Amino acid sequence: MVPFLLSVAIVSLSGVMMPGPAFAVTVAKGYRSQFAGTRIALGHAIVEVPLMLLIYFGLARFFDQPPVQISLYLGGGAILIGMGIMMFRSRRRVVEQGKDLPYNSVIAGIITTAANPLFILWWLTVGSMLIMKSLSFGRIGFASLITVHLLCDFGWMSFVSSIVYRTKSLHQSKFQRGFFIASSWLLVGFGSWFLVSGIKLVAQPSTIM
Repeated sequence: MVPFLLSVAIVSLSGVMMPGPAFAVTVAKGYRSQFAGTRIALGHAIVEVPLMLLIYFGLARFFDQPPVQISLYLGGGAILIGMGIMMFRSRRRVVEQGKDLPYNSVIAGIITTAANPLFILWWLTVGSMLIMKSLSFGRIGFASLITVHLLCDFGWMSFVSSIVYRTKSLHQSKFQRGFFIASSWLLVGFGSWFLVSGIKLVAQPSTIM
């Protein structure tokens, strides 16, 4: 089982370390708390573990249906754009006035995870492969998969927020504000991409019910 769990760790880290909505919020929240990443990872897990269980019990086909994917892209895109705009508007009060964003870290983790269609697609493809491999080790294999994957999520997000928090005093105000703006536009960019992808799916004749 050790080689399998090592592969889980490598694949999980390759996914979680890629910049995305959760990463952007982790950076923004990290300015106020070094533990923001841990809380965001908790919100992420609240969405992720049930999804893993659904796939484990063979319910992945539900997410393969075009209407479901369209809803994920359109709804998720709109939510992320809204969060990005909210973050952009809050940049001065967070960076200069030392205040926090108007939503807590756990909620941010839940929203950025549930609103990210790529997260769902990752589990339907790469994640499903890992789950299938874990079945050869029985329930202990699946439980170990969940544990290792969550450790990667918690470890990386906690590291990011801790680094941001501990080094913020070394950055000039303009740099901090620019970094914060970049994080907010990362959310808007992902949201826009998801919206366009959803619209393209709607335009495909095969998706019309």
